[in-house]
Amino acid sequence: DLRWRDRLVLPLAASLPVLMTYAATGGVTTIKVPAPMQAALGLGASLDIGVLYFVYISLLAIFCTNAINILAGVNGLECGQAVVIGLTIIVFNVVQLLRWPDDEVLVKHNLFSLYVLLPFIGCSLGLLWHNWYPSAVFVGDTYCYFAGMTFAVAGILGHFSKTMLL
Repeated sequence: DLRWRDRLVLPLAASLPVLMTYAATGGVTTIKVPAPMQAALGLGASLDIGVLYFVYISLLAIFCTNAINILAGVNGLECGQAVVIGLTIIVFNVVQLLRWPDDEVLVKHNLFSLYVLLPFIGCSLGLLWHNWYPSAVFVGDTYCYFAGMTFAVAGILGHFSKTMLL
């Protein structure tokens, strides 16, 4: 069992390589400003928030890991939740690939996400088989953090982190 402080610090430390990779590959730190906010605040269509975007990415990693871990203790629920979320992201990636097949950057990012999530889903389905009631395997915090960071990495380096929160 981990203390609550450790549940916040570990994902933050694990997100540092993701942050460095995102920055090194030229990750964008601009956000689109909704039309009503543009007029009300006198802003343009996009706003570069710089370092705050990296804070957001770190918080996303903490959120993803704890969103899986919050349901820990019920046989099959962590794995089942991860499989459902993973399949949903895969459907999202496939829809994106079918909608914009000519956008090379979008295709590259969605394929990266698929390359990360397809093996993860395969492993999770195998684990779910043994974690379903009556459980022969208990996943614990290790799987929860692995699943959460897998989703965070797919969302961040696949450049759809805002959609990932939904």
